[in-house]
Amino acid sequence: MSRILRIELRRSFGLATTVMVVLVGTIMLYAAPQRWAGGWMQLVTTQREYLVLLWPLAIAAGAYQARREHRSRVDELFASTSRPRLQRAAPTLGALGLTVALGYTVLIAVAAPWIWSTASYLPPTVFVVAAVGALSLVAAAWLGLAIGRLLPSPVTAPLLGVAGLGLLFPLPFALPEWLGALISPMNDMSMFHDFQTVPGRVSAAQALWMAALAGTAVVLLATRGWRTRLTALLPLVLGVGVGAAIMPRGDDYVYPLTDPVAQQLVCTSDTPKVCVGRAHEGLLPEVTPKAREALAFLAKVPGAPTTAQEIIVDHFDRADFNTRPPALPPTVVDIPVSIDREGHLAWPGRVVPRMLDNAGADGRHCEGGGAPWEVSRAVGSWLSGREPVAEPGEEAEVNQEAIVLWQGLRKLPEKEALARVTAVRQAVLTCQDASTILTRKAP
Repeated sequence: MSRILRIELRRSFGLATTVMVVLVGTIMLYAAPQRWAGGWMQLVTTQREYLVLLWPLAIAAGAYQARREHRSRVDELFASTSRPRLQRAAPTLGALGLTVALGYTVLIAVAAPWIWSTASYLPPTVFVVAAVGALSLVAAAWLGLAIGRLLPSPVTAPLLGVAGLGLLFPLPFALPEWLGALISPMNDMSMFHDFQTVPGRVSAAQALWMAALAGTAVVLLATRGWRTRLTALLPLVLGVGVGAAIMPRGDDYVYPLTDPVAQQLVCTSDTPKVCVGRAHEGLLPEVTPKAREALAFLAKVPGAPTTAQEIIVDHFDRADFNTRPPALPPTVVDIPVSIDREGHLAWPGRVVPRMLDNAGADGRHCEGGGAPWEVSRAVGSWLSGREPVAEPGEEAEVNQEAIVLWQGLRKLPEKEALARVTAVRQAVLTCQDASTILTRKAP
């Protein structure tokens, strides 16, 4: 059997399909590495999103393989043997399924070196999400092969590719959200934050549905005549029925879902303590010097924070967009952690200034988010002794107002300036108005 499979691998269109899957997938991944540079979960979910092109490619490749067999009349040669139809089709199914799954796996290997040194968190869910994606490509290739043998026309492959694109992209958006996620393996795979995961029930339901599609292809290849081929609908019905029973829906369907293990804090062993989420553990050596620099600047403020910690996302439910996060303890200052396209700390020069905003006070639990931007920035700039710098894309007027306030603080006696900075911090902690503190007349 292994000899037959090797012959089929050389003879079939499978290896060419592998090359196409790897080539198209690699171009898509490296066209926007910032989408998956945050870690392994981001990589496999982004890869699942790119099934929008890989899945139609696989189903078209299966149909093209059937067309090649029809042109060379190989199917007529095999039909002259006494073996069952499924047994005759097994080598082609095996070769095609193996090659598309291999291509999907190679994509991960191609992207892995990009994040190997920074992505330290590898949850088991990563392997499940990747396996479902590979299974979906196998189902697509087999379905294309089965339909291609039924309709060996030159237009079958391109038409199936277009139909596959419609199945994965427009159709799910016309269905209830949970059903769309079941039907399309790329649906609801977007990562809104670095602590996301894919629920096990969702992966199980998707795997059953893709296995049902593959089963339909096998039945079509194993049967002869339109009446017997109607039994191919049975796997589809079972796949949708069992998948829908497993798939969470209603209030149980939470997307995106947060991984509690990824949220766990990982801290430095020495003081002052610096903590990040486990999903960002690989960035701790880059974050620590910046965080401790900010803590040193804040130390001059009475009651200043003594610990720096990344704020961990608790939820990202659409129903909670208007819910404010709980306030951080006054002893903790937030570390703004973002990841760049290389997998490292993004905008490292902006970390310290943003930690010094509001003199280290967290105002996101307040209506309006704390002090006005110009006040917040002027306070932080006075603590660091550096002129306020505008954020990328920010209106120049905002930073100019911050510069004026910062210059006003520098003209005051240090004791009075520190008192005003402390007053801004306390106003933010208690959700009071801080807009006029820096402009009041000196006593």
